[in-house]
Amino acid sequence: MIAATAIAVSVFLAFQVSSELLDWQLRDSAENQLRADSRVLAATAERAGLGQVPLPPYPGSGPLVRVILPDGSTRTPVGQPALPPVSEDAGRVAQGGLVDLMESNDSDEDGYVVYTLRAGDGAVQVARVVDDSPINQFGFGMLLIGLLCVVGGALVGRTVARTGLAPIDRLTAAAERVAHTRDLDAHIPDEGGGEIRRLIQSINDMLAALRDSRQAQRLLAEDAAHELKTPLTSLRLNVELLIRLDRRGTLDSALPAESRTRLLNDLGGQVVELSTLVAELTDLARGDVSDENTELLDLADLVVAAATRARSRVPDIEITLDLTSVWVSGRPAALQRAVLNLIDNAGKWSPADQPVQIRLRAEGASAVLEVDDAGPGIDAADVPRVFDRFYRADSARALPGSGLGLSIVQRVVDAHGGRATVARSARGGALLRVDLPAATPPAPIARRTTGEDNAVR
Repeated sequence: MIAATAIAVSVFLAFQVSSELLDWQLRDSAENQLRADSRVLAATAERAGLGQVPLPPYPGSGPLVRVILPDGSTRTPVGQPALPPVSEDAGRVAQGGLVDLMESNDSDEDGYVVYTLRAGDGAVQVARVVDDSPINQFGFGMLLIGLLCVVGGALVGRTVARTGLAPIDRLTAAAERVAHTRDLDAHIPDEGGGEIRRLIQSINDMLAALRDSRQAQRLLAEDAAHELKTPLTSLRLNVELLIRLDRRGTLDSALPAESRTRLLNDLGGQVVELSTLVAELTDLARGDVSDENTELLDLADLVVAAATRARSRVPDIEITLDLTSVWVSGRPAALQRAVLNLIDNAGKWSPADQPVQIRLRAEGASAVLEVDDAGPGIDAADVPRVFDRFYRADSARALPGSGLGLSIVQRVVDAHGGRATVARSARGGALLRVDLPAATPPAPIARRTTGEDNAVR
């Protein structure tokens, strides 16, 4: 429809312009011919006189002539059709008021173009009938051509539209099929070109991302079910033991006070472990979605807060800080959780007489945070999987934890455009390093805290 309409408008405009040009050209040619014929007749009239100039009988076609005598009377050839009366302006030419005059008379059924030229004491006139048949024939031809062009344009436009939109139709059908079947493994054939190809590639990329997201959710659910099974089973068995002994009335005799205390402590520890695991699972399942706003913050203040919180959770841990004020743009709670997880991980491995060392400095355009412990370090075989969910090295099986702490660190660091790595420290333990993009501070600030004042005991 758009193609047909555009062609129709183009043909109409072309017809209007062409008609005007053709009419102007025909009129100009006719007027030039009238002037030429008038000059010939005027020259003859001046030689022979207006009253004696020969006027042959009208042959039935061709120009019409008339001689205007000084007294206002006229002479015309025998058999010539009557011309319109001599106009007032034509009379002025005959009286010498004007040299010549071109007039058009289109009011009658037969219109005339009349040219009046001063000759001797009067004037001569040459006229032609206005013939619109060439323009009418031209208009009829343009009408036929226009109709053919409109019909052809509509057919071509329909064909082009169907051909061009065929990939879109198939893309729509594929998208509807995916929405109906929930089958994210579908792949839309990459066809077409230009914007259509880009659209299909974008939708295929979106389906691939959705597949990865679904797979990640499935793996998370499977891993969570596996990790929750052991503590839940242990907790259930201990609780069932207490309930069974209490019902028999043999709780005091079967479990001495010391055993009961140890069992209750185990129950409390298992509840804490489950609570921690559930909290970490919830935090991990949220992915990058967070309602927390991004702020410009001093990472040194955040590390101090995380170290203080770690001390309150594990009283025996000793932490030394070597911090330089470095500003970053990030989510405070998420970054503090990541730093706290790094400290907790180092605290599990560092000997009681060796502190966890935390260093923060600016390095180029990055804020570099290092958490150093004096533990046994990480085996080379375990390094590639340190940040995997639920992964725990063989040597860490007996220690508390869910295997999610470092994976949460990885997720937070990735969300902030940073990088987390692991290496062996100079003390033989693990050195966990986090690089985050540094931000411009609100004002020049430089602070370095070292020594005993920086130890959190």
